[in-house]
Amino acid sequence: MARRVVVAGATGLIGRHLCAYLHERGNEVIALVRNVEKAKRQILTATAYVHWQPSEHSAWAESLDGADALVNLAGASIFGKRWDAAYKNEIRDSRVVSTRVLFSALIAARRKPAVFINGSAIGYYGPRDATPLDEQSPPGNDFLAQVGVAWEQEALEAEELGIRTVLLRTGIVLDHDDGALPKMMLPFQLLSGGPILPGNQWLSWIHIADEIGLIALALDDERVTGPLNATAPEPQTNRDFMATLGRVMGRPSWLPTPGFGLHLLLGEVADLLVQGQRVLPRKAQSYDYQFRYPTAEAALRDLLVH
Repeated sequence: MARRVVVAGATGLIGRHLCAYLHERGNEVIALVRNVEKAKRQILTATAYVHWQPSEHSAWAESLDGADALVNLAGASIFGKRWDAAYKNEIRDSRVVSTRVLFSALIAARRKPAVFINGSAIGYYGPRDATPLDEQSPPGNDFLAQVGVAWEQEALEAEELGIRTVLLRTGIVLDHDDGALPKMMLPFQLLSGGPILPGNQWLSWIHIADEIGLIALALDDERVTGPLNATAPEPQTNRDFMATLGRVMGRPSWLPTPGFGLHLLLGEVADLLVQGQRVLPRKAQSYDYQFRYPTAEAALRDLLVH
């Protein structure tokens, strides 16, 4: 059944793939974007491009009236800049304030979407040891965990309007052309690849195809509500993941990167690379979602070999 789906944050990695997926299946895709002309070059599959300012409720809000679904993927890049007080505020406000403004638009809509899928992240859980984490696990208390809690609280307000609300807690998204993987590949291309020390920190990842598959599940299956971990069922330690990447690329994984060096280079954001979380997609599995790429080996071979 064709639907009208509004996508905020449509020009990001996930947003571009989602728009293409929805378009291929005959849906009407409304992309909320900051720069319409730039978006038209980046997203060739939207039905309409609507200029929006995530910090204020204006004419763009009319696009939600009569939509079947709203997907919010807006948010400043975590790795966009070195973290200072101003950029940390931007990371938080680009998520929390934009979600609050979308909620105000939902209030005003005469015919409201049936489902609201709001982006979140596994940063909600904070840095952990090897303890397996699922959707019932409590939040952490570091900066990104605090952002995640505030972000999700804003989104859950939509439930008061009778809208089924899904909180998509996404891990490291693997894609050949964008996101984390090209950055991970560079040292291996220079024959200097290896783990980020200490190496035993867990890396919870997901292939872009399964990320889109889980969004489709959330759109289609009325049982899906609340938090949904968007991670593959077989996370790996950083050491094992980098060894897998090196093997798939046909390059050695021998030169470790010291954590203190990353802290000198990147500052506080380096904690995301030096620490980790072992996040499992319990709810997706309970809904019988079949992962196309459950292992890092399968995911990386699809992205880098085929």
